[in-house]
Amino acid sequence: MKPTLMVLLVGAAFAGGFALERWRAKPAATAERKPLYWVDPMHPWYKSDKPGIAPDCGMKLVPVYAGEQLPNHAAADAVKVSPEKQQLIGVDYGTAEYETTTDTIRAAARVAVDETRIVKVETRLEGWIDRVFADFTGKYVKKGDALATVYSPDALATEQEFLLALRAQHAMHAGAMPEMAAGSDNLVAAARRRLELWNISGTEIDEIARTAKPIEYLTVYAPASGYITDRNAFPNQHVTSDTVLYTLADLSRVWVLADVYEYEGAGVRVGQSAALTLDYLPGRVFHGKVTYILPGVDAASRTLKARIEFANPGDLLKPDMYGQVEIQTGGARRLTVPDSAVIDSGDRQVVYVDRGNGVLEPRPVRVGDRSDGRAEILDGLQAGERIVTSGNFLLDSESQLKAASGGAAK
Repeated sequence: MKPTLMVLLVGAAFAGGFALERWRAKPAATAERKPLYWVDPMHPWYKSDKPGIAPDCGMKLVPVYAGEQLPNHAAADAVKVSPEKQQLIGVDYGTAEYETTTDTIRAAARVAVDETRIVKVETRLEGWIDRVFADFTGKYVKKGDALATVYSPDALATEQEFLLALRAQHAMHAGAMPEMAAGSDNLVAAARRRLELWNISGTEIDEIARTAKPIEYLTVYAPASGYITDRNAFPNQHVTSDTVLYTLADLSRVWVLADVYEYEGAGVRVGQSAALTLDYLPGRVFHGKVTYILPGVDAASRTLKARIEFANPGDLLKPDMYGQVEIQTGGARRLTVPDSAVIDSGDRQVVYVDRGNGVLEPRPVRVGDRSDGRAEILDGLQAGERIVTSGNFLLDSESQLKAASGGAAK
């Protein structure tokens, strides 16, 4: 037998059994009570005022007694199911209730360098590079580390002027013209200031003064700690005052750029907490905060970028890594039901409500957010109503059959 045919036969048999269970009177009661009407056990919407044979399926009509029909206040597509039948088809119940929920926005993300921690290294000199100590991209350097040495004729001439000013100062203080000493002090200070403007360190200037000799090859030092992300320093290379020799990036803190869908963007605010996970580090969670929301929306993906700042111990987060972020957008008190209670066919969302005495009524609802196995109910239910959480798909099949026939038998 084909599987499709088998499913149809089993469904028909179940529907028939369901209907028989609903409409069959107890044997002891039939002798004492008068039937209100008779129905087709396979198609309960067919009613007759006398016993007989159903015209469409050939089955014997079954009687319906007082108390077995649906109450007048029930909806036309409500179904009445005995406790025994509810147990047989696995009907379980829950309650619509208010709870405080925490909303979460999930988004794909990319690790990026914190732009406020990028440093450009320049010489302020015109000359030629002699030696290179930081000789590859990706190398980590500490603040004060020597990067390269530079020969600069202009700087060498300024060093000579500084030494001449020092000799004149010494002569003025040691000679018979102390009134000229103040002028020599000003010359020394001016020469020293010119060296400082060349970005020559105080240690090197003191060394020039102590040895009375100029430093032919001046050293370029790292102004901050970080990784070399760009290198433009090579031996014998000519450089000018605007040549960027190195770019350094401090990765102790990084940015993570999350692509948030346009329709979720209104829920993202600066200061919200966020968690980052990466396939590269399974089981590891990084915690940060939203620090900025970039203006504009990507025209192709319809997303906006939220910038989240994370501490980066051990430099585990590396630029251009991909991951997933969860942004906590705050909590709210909302009416919710178990997710399984909602039947969503695409054009309708229904929850079955217990009306008492075995009557189960389909209630159209409007569903909001879903999370953690719960569904938010925006409209259609009230707190405290008892609802069906399991077996509702079978109930819905029966209800739709009744609705298609034009109403329930009563």
